[in-house]
Amino acid sequence: MEISAVQNFKELSSVLEGDLFNDLLHRTIYATDASVYRKLPLGVAYPKNNQDLKILFDFASNNKIPLIPRAAGTSLAGQCVGDGLVVDISKHFTKIIGFDEKSKTVTIQPGVIRDELNNFLAPYNLFFGPNTSTSNRCMIGGMVGNNSSGTTSIKYGVTRDKVIELKTILSDGSEVVFNDLKSEDFLLKMIGDSLESNIYKTIYNELSNVENQLEIKREYPKSSIHRRNNGYAVDELLKSKLFGGNDSFINLSKLLTGSEGTLAFTTEIKLQLDELPPSKNIVVAGHFNSIQESMEAVVIAMKHDLYTCELMDKTILDCTKNNREQVKNRFFVEGDPKAILMFEICTDDEDESNMLANALIADLKTNKLGYAFPKLTGTEIHRALELRKAGLGLLGNIIGDNKAVACIEDTAVEVKDLPNYISEFSHMMKEFGQEAVYYAHAGAGELHLRPILNLKKQEDVVLFREITNKTAQLVKKYGGSFSGEHGDGIVRAEFIPKMIGEKNYALLKRIKQSFDPNNIFNRGKIIDPFPMDKNLRYEIDREEPAIETIQDFSDSLGILRAAEKCNGSGDCRKLPESGGTMCPSYRATKNEKDTTRARANALREFLTNSEKKNKFNHKELHNVFDLCISCKACASECPSNVDVATLKAEFLHQYYKENGVPFRSKIFANSVKLNKIGSLVPGLTNYILNANITKKVLGISPKRSIPKLSNSTFQKWHKKNKKRFTDVQNIKGEVFLFIDEFVNYYDVGVGKDSIELLTKLGYKVNITNHEESGRSAISKGVLNKAKKLADINVNFFKDHITEDKPLVGIEPSAILTFRDEYLRLATDKASAEKIAKNTFTIEEFLLREFKKNNILPNQFTKESRVLKIHGHCHQKALSSMEPTFKVLSVPENYKVTIINSGCCGMAGSFGYEKEHFDISMKIGEDTLFPKIRNINKDIVIVAAGTSCRHQIMDGTRKNSKHPVSILREALV
Repeated sequence: MEISAVQNFKELSSVLEGDLFNDLLHRTIYATDASVYRKLPLGVAYPKNNQDLKILFDFASNNKIPLIPRAAGTSLAGQCVGDGLVVDISKHFTKIIGFDEKSKTVTIQPGVIRDELNNFLAPYNLFFGPNTSTSNRCMIGGMVGNNSSGTTSIKYGVTRDKVIELKTILSDGSEVVFNDLKSEDFLLKMIGDSLESNIYKTIYNELSNVENQLEIKREYPKSSIHRRNNGYAVDELLKSKLFGGNDSFINLSKLLTGSEGTLAFTTEIKLQLDELPPSKNIVVAGHFNSIQESMEAVVIAMKHDLYTCELMDKTILDCTKNNREQVKNRFFVEGDPKAILMFEICTDDEDESNMLANALIADLKTNKLGYAFPKLTGTEIHRALELRKAGLGLLGNIIGDNKAVACIEDTAVEVKDLPNYISEFSHMMKEFGQEAVYYAHAGAGELHLRPILNLKKQEDVVLFREITNKTAQLVKKYGGSFSGEHGDGIVRAEFIPKMIGEKNYALLKRIKQSFDPNNIFNRGKIIDPFPMDKNLRYEIDREEPAIETIQDFSDSLGILRAAEKCNGSGDCRKLPESGGTMCPSYRATKNEKDTTRARANALREFLTNSEKKNKFNHKELHNVFDLCISCKACASECPSNVDVATLKAEFLHQYYKENGVPFRSKIFANSVKLNKIGSLVPGLTNYILNANITKKVLGISPKRSIPKLSNSTFQKWHKKNKKRFTDVQNIKGEVFLFIDEFVNYYDVGVGKDSIELLTKLGYKVNITNHEESGRSAISKGVLNKAKKLADINVNFFKDHITEDKPLVGIEPSAILTFRDEYLRLATDKASAEKIAKNTFTIEEFLLREFKKNNILPNQFTKESRVLKIHGHCHQKALSSMEPTFKVLSVPENYKVTIINSGCCGMAGSFGYEKEHFDISMKIGEDTLFPKIRNINKDIVIVAAGTSCRHQIMDGTRKNSKHPVSILREALV
């Protein structure tokens, strides 16, 4: 088929090497980015190479369809939202093509992640300077599109300063390179009739016009503001001798940087690199009693040669109190500051850094600015910066429909103007009845300012426009930039004529026409923009759909608002090297469909817009949740705490009402009943379950081993042996040991180790005939059963569990249901909450007792042992790895480290299922398996999760032990 003959998506898909989707699910999850906008695209393309891009451009031109370039989709202004065809380069355009250490340059494809690039460069003591808060998932192509800056711009500049060369494809399919040109070479480019020649002619004719030059200099933001990105950067080109400036070279990549993909499609980027900052850095965390005081402090502090100067206000700081991960990073916060400024000083000498830090503090004190100045070093700095970087996502934690809205968050002024500008801004916001959010890059004269609005209400949408318009006027008064680093997108493009003048805007339109005569590149951005108050995520003044759920989502005001907490910041796409677990399935597939963000967005979309009586009854939702492994990482690692595992369980429960519970799900959800029968003849049961015919019937992968039932259940063993544990010497306390379904039937040895360890340490252990935890039923969405089990267990334990008689569990996923799912499922909420407060993993309990000096090192061996811990996902998300690490370190000569591993990939029944086996093993290979294989045979591998131990064996053929087994062996 001739490419020019392609007329529809089916034909287009057949000629592409990459993938093309126009199903409702893909259109839905690409309808939003990290902005407030929503537009359903026609489809989504994942091009594999330049030829695919040319085919797409030809198709778009012939069919008058706009193309929306997209990388990680973290744009705040709506750059990635449109009604055309989304072109996602994040999957295939991800190579580092060339590196020249001598010239300190690197050439990459646009889908390379910023931190990924810097990880590659680190051994050479080099890095790419611009550092956004999304650096562990944002891509260089997007940074070029927005001219991103981040925390480091006051020392290392912005993306435009680093771009040396761009290889692009123009709208007619021609491949063109933009780089440094001498004036005579620029003039030679004008010869001919090609689209490239026409571009150079247009640029020359427009910018050699003295009247145009004067208009640009008069109306564009002050050149002293290095964060400026209103419209196209024609002011940068005026620096060339060709147009009256002093520079010997002219480079149109400066124009393309910040153009938001509206002029050309970039396929390769050559960057200038910097040497890494000096290693002896100190961050002074200045605490202030008001925003205005902190602004005055910035002017003083910026005289001290800082490397970064970042702000967090009280709103941001208060959000961190409710985030499981970030609350740990609040260690340096003193009192209740209205603002904290983090001033970073770097030198090659520790004493010199300290001297400079002290000089800064003295200067601030002399000017009576600030009340506390803790100095942070080493890992403390990383933790504090993580707190700051989480700011965007944390704003999603605001409960209800009022949100901190991105519309004026990108203003930049000269630092000397900052106090007066913010003073006027704050006064203006009071007139609007607003308490805005203030955070980010104070040292660069750019604060991310956000009003709190409910964009579901017409009156607040009106305010949305009015506040944006008034702020634009104020920025113009100070000669500032309305778009500092986040770009114009949809939200600010309407105001470009106001910011740079109508004549300059007309000039930009002529430049756009020269590059893209058919207007196929990112239509509605910068030139002829979409209205800033239309195409919002939510229908204005809509009647919120009433959605009944079996779980209690009142903490988010319902399940719909729980899904709406996802603001699209894309933390679920972060690099594995960034640590954490989220999101295992995305890490394995690199498909947006398999992100936490996609699941939340899809659920929001269908719960809002479905006309079905049961709004959950959509195959698209089943598809998007299919690879969610319920690891719970998003519950803690997502700054907005979007708990997709809980959303998935509810979805499955509601979906099954219409479609029935699948046979295999019934089997897994009722595994305890089946194990009870099977345990009567365990040998025969194990033989049958591991037979290929059984696996085939159950839909279990033939490559997966089935765990074997123990010869006796723990409860039966205990009944025979309980007299051994009744006579406890020197009782230090009493516990109820929760014998979960995994310990009872499979890990009986771990159960024995647990009761023997606790008893010998001086604790009376109560073993009762409670019900199973319900973990399997929850993971399979069989929530009627899970709710019954929760109610039975809560009713059973409510009169037994106290602070002095806690509930202690062995398997993390089972015992933590009492602290997590039971709070949503149990009918008796008060009793469930009381039990939850007094429920501990066995490691948590042992650490508590160790801190009370009830457990001492002399109770354990002095022999040497090396241990490496892999953490269970639920343990990491709902508890911490600290208890495991610390209790295993109680024996004096045990050397313990925690493996920086994500999810093992087993995830309960997920890893057994035939269609999920390969993904399960790929998740294991992501971070865990390679590290396990490299562990010396003399080192003990520790894993509290029964699924983890099973997966480690299947994936690496290595044994691992539960922490209690190791401690029991260590007793003297």
